[in-house]
Amino acid sequence: MTFVLPFANSSRKIAVLGGGITGLSAAFRLARMGHTVRLFEQSGRLGGAIRTEAEGGWLVEAGPNSIRESSPLIPVVTKGLGLTRERVDASPAARRQYAVRRGRLVAMPTSPSSLLLSGLFSPLGKVGLLRDLARRPRPDLADRSLAQLVREHCGREASDYAAQMMAAGVYAGDAEKLSARYAFPRIWDMDVNHGSFLRAQREHARACEKRYENVTPTVFSFRRGLQTLVHGYVLQLPADVLTLHARVEALIPGPKWHVVWRDLRGQPQEREWDRDDETGRQVEGFDAVVCGLPAGALARLEFGERNARPLAVFGEIEHAAVSSLFLGFRRDQVDHPLDGFGFLAPKRENRKLLGVAFSSSIFPGRAPEGHVALTVMVGGPAQAALAARPAAELAAAIQPELAALLGVRGEPAFLRHTYWPRGIPQYNLGYQRFLEAAAACERAHPGFFLGGHVRDGVAVAQCIVSGERLAERVHAHCAG
Repeated sequence: MTFVLPFANSSRKIAVLGGGITGLSAAFRLARMGHTVRLFEQSGRLGGAIRTEAEGGWLVEAGPNSIRESSPLIPVVTKGLGLTRERVDASPAARRQYAVRRGRLVAMPTSPSSLLLSGLFSPLGKVGLLRDLARRPRPDLADRSLAQLVREHCGREASDYAAQMMAAGVYAGDAEKLSARYAFPRIWDMDVNHGSFLRAQREHARACEKRYENVTPTVFSFRRGLQTLVHGYVLQLPADVLTLHARVEALIPGPKWHVVWRDLRGQPQEREWDRDDETGRQVEGFDAVVCGLPAGALARLEFGERNARPLAVFGEIEHAAVSSLFLGFRRDQVDHPLDGFGFLAPKRENRKLLGVAFSSSIFPGRAPEGHVALTVMVGGPAQAALAARPAAELAAAIQPELAALLGVRGEPAFLRHTYWPRGIPQYNLGYQRFLEAAAACERAHPGFFLGGHVRDGVAVAQCIVSGERLAERVHAHCAG
């Protein structure tokens, strides 16, 4: 994919449902391909979970705090958006990550060879890790949980610590429930095609060396935070693409798709479309529909004149409730050097927090001079009630843990709390039925294309790539 086509008018008119990163990515690519695009977003803001706030020298990320360059498409996109100069790579020290083990922080291994020297595993646990080398590929493997797959390869200790930290770090979830195949496809591929995690990692490192690539993908953000990505998309889109406060309620398939939507502000729009005076709903025709809506909106979306809901099953997807607590302290209030990305707390450690990102150590400009910033994540399946507490109660609940693990003393100089009651969809065992429902809906309704964090992965980079791929599929459909 290359950014070579200019914006241009086209007889093809595409509706994009949802103004998160998937929808913005698809709209941008489709407009560059020459299509006329309309993006519908129910709320009054764009970017989905990405929310950046700047105040008094603090830069707060209420949702994701970084992007992992997991696809070669990511730098191409940032360049096409004109954001290369705004990009900030994570500090080299951020490659170090910590884990809670027996009540203290220990550095996590950064390579297969460092596993044997790591304090994360006991001598018996390291023996279990070495057993992985004897594994052989299993192409006909039935799906299993991430925890079970890691246990089969490396033993229970690796499952209790490594697997649970992966689950918490990506999904705020439980490794005993998350599907290895769909939640962690790269790890699944290691088992199916390589047999051994360690051998697969070694082969990957050698391949990267031949291509002169980094073994570990670069982590980055922008000088003014991830909201810069959202602004980048908005500034590159034609002015009439975005329609906010617009709830899409139904789709009517046919040679011409009709999108039925409601203006939540109750104000008539300055456009030519049919209007249903009895219901206040508005209808507009399109050649295709791209959908990047969250699970709840998908479940409610009606198709056809009989109000069928072919995606109703998406209402059954479990979501992890998550609270993000951004805390600012004077540097002398924190004993730990904060020399890394942060730490994760495995479920076995029985902590009230999932993990902490050392925000001011990862990227510059996150805290005023002489201060440090920590982003504390609380919630997940086991701590949903705790995550729902008000900011003051939540801060008081985790303060003893911050004191024990990081040597934090006193009250924070700055605090921001964001609660996500349906924060992250859980790709748990059995998730295949949701993916099959999405594929069946597309087959039954040509011209409808579904992607986003409920189908293609929950990370920001995965949503960017999802939008790009949706645009390519739509373009091929229109050309055909």
